[in-house]
Amino acid sequence: MAVTGGILVLFLLGHMAGNLKIFLGAADYDHYASWLRTMGEPALPHRVLLTTMEVVLTLAVVLHIWSAVALTHRAIEARPVKYQARKKSHASGYATHIMRYGGITIALFVIWHLLDLTFGVVNPAGGSAEPYTKVVKDFDASRWYITLFYALAVVMVGLHLRHGLRSAFQTLGLTTEHSAGRYNVFAAALSALLVVGFLAVPLSVTFGWVK
Repeated sequence: MAVTGGILVLFLLGHMAGNLKIFLGAADYDHYASWLRTMGEPALPHRVLLTTMEVVLTLAVVLHIWSAVALTHRAIEARPVKYQARKKSHASGYATHIMRYGGITIALFVIWHLLDLTFGVVNPAGGSAEPYTKVVKDFDASRWYITLFYALAVVMVGLHLRHGLRSAFQTLGLTTEHSAGRYNVFAAALSALLVVGFLAVPLSVTFGWVK
């Protein structure tokens, strides 16, 4: 779970950087979207590198979900009978809900995101429109509910990521009694950076800063 989560974090950072190119204008943004399909040319055939990345990401997502299910099942088997009395922890309860239900929310959001901006099936501009046009049409002020849904999903990603990073550092044996605080700050800062970076585009379109 920690390793596949790390792969997904790297993808999020790269995806966020690409999204922010929209502030350079339609030509730069559309050129970037086209470049993704020609990466590695002429050494590699058209779209081979992008397809390879998509396969790796898909495997990472599947293994990440499988790990979550396997770990939950292992925990149930280890303690099939619940404790008669236990001290309630708001922190652990919060983390459990964020990771469990947040993961489901994120999975549904990814499906919508692909149908919307990748394939254009549910995008008002249609699947044949240029990427810049899809984004502008999608987050238009008249479709504020789409922006709200996107914002809620991104915040959920941030909360999921914050707890996931903290857990990953511990799982990989990086945290000690003295370094735990620094890693917690790093997890919070990176999560906040990604949330702000991903929200910058839809909010800018909705408020008319990107047209």
